Amino acid sequence: MTIEFSPSARSTLGIEWELALVDTDTGDLRQVAQTVLDAVAPADGSQHPTIRQELLLNTVEIVSGVCRSVPEAMADLERSTALVREVTDPLRVELMCAGTHPFGHWGNQRVTDKERYATLIDRTQWWGRQMLIYGVHVHVGIEERDKVLPILGALLTYYPHLLSLSASSPFWDGRDTGYASNRALLFQQLPTAGLPFTSIATWADLERYVDDMLLTGVIDEFDEVRWDLRPSPKFGTLEMRICDGISNALELAAVSALTHCLVEKFSRMIDAGEELPRISPWFLAENKWRSARYGMEAIIILDEAGNEEIVTDSLEAVLADLAPIAAELGCAEELEGVREIVRTGGSAARQRTIAAASAPGDLAPVVAHLVAEFHAGRPLDPR
Repeated sequence: MTIEFSPSARSTLGIEWELALVDTDTGDLRQVAQTVLDAVAPADGSQHPTIRQELLLNTVEIVSGVCRSVPEAMADLERSTALVREVTDPLRVELMCAGTHPFGHWGNQRVTDKERYATLIDRTQWWGRQMLIYGVHVHVGIEERDKVLPILGALLTYYPHLLSLSASSPFWDGRDTGYASNRALLFQQLPTAGLPFTSIATWADLERYVDDMLLTGVIDEFDEVRWDLRPSPKFGTLEMRICDGISNALELAAVSALTHCLVEKFSRMIDAGEELPRISPWFLAENKWRSARYGMEAIIILDEAGNEEIVTDSLEAVLADLAPIAAELGCAEELEGVREIVRTGGSAARQRTIAAASAPGDLAPVVAHLVAEFHAGRPLDPR
C-alpha cells in the first residue's frame, strides 16, 4: 500500500467548524441542513466549496480555504456563516456550537441520506447512532512527508491543553455527565477513532496500518481513519481533531492559533536537528481522560518523568514560548485569546453556571447562552 502525500506550503492553515442548527424559540435541534445546502449550492448543482454536509441533518460544517494566517481563515469562516444565516434566519433557526447539544436526544436525529453515512451507522449501531457531537478541525500544511508523523507525536504532548481549552460538552441528553468533554469519550467508541497509535512512527508504518485496515474491511478509504490527530495526505496537512465544538470566534481563533504555532515550532525543531518532545501512550491516555473529565481544572502529565501541573499554569509557559512564532505567523492577538478562555474558565464551566441558575432540568437557557456567544463572537459572562 502506497499513500501519496501531497505536500502543502509550510504552515498554511485551514479550519473546519461544525455548527448545530437549533430552533430560535425552543433551542431544540432542527433537521434543516439539506434546506441550507440546497439554498447555497452553486447553479451547476455541485457542493458549495465552504459550506458542507455532515452526518446528521441538524448540522452544517463551514470550512475556510487554504490560508496563510488565522485571521485570514477566520474571515473566510465569517463570510460563510453570513451566507448560512441568510437561509437560517427566515426559518427561525439559530447557529450554535458546543461539543454536544445540552438536551437534544440522539434518537430524534435524522442521518444525512448518503451511502457512507448509512454504512457507518449500519456497522457501528448503538455507538454510531449516538454521534450527536460537534467538533473543530484545524489543518496545518506540512512541506515534507517525513515531518508529518514526528510532528504528530510531538503535538500529542499538548493534547490535554487543546482538549481542556475547548471542552464544551458537559451535558448529554439533558443530564450533567460530570465530564467537561463527554464528546471526547463518546467519539472514541467508533472503530479507528480516538488516539492515534504512537507505535506508527514512520510513513512506512502508516502504510502498513492502512493496508491492514483495507485488507480486513475495517475501512474503505483513508478518510475513515478518524484519529484525534491524523495526517491528511490528500491536503498535505496534519489535521488536529482533538477539540470539542467551540461556541465563538474568539475561542476558535485562539485554539487555531495555538495549533498553528505548535506545528511551526516542531517543524523548526526538526530543521535544527533538535529532539522533539514525546509522551508515553499510557500518559497520553491518562491526559486525555483528565482533560475530558476536568477541563480547565485538569492536572496534566507534562513529560516522561511524570511531572504534573494544572493545565492553566502549563498554558502560561506555552504562551510565553510561542509568542515569537505567533508574531511571525500573524496570530499574536489570536493566541492571546487563550488567556481569555482561562479567565472565563472555559465553555463547560460557563454552561454549568447557566444551568445552575435555571429551573431544575431546564437546559434551554444553556442553548440560548451558546447562541448568544456565537452571535457575540466571544465568551460571555454567565453570571
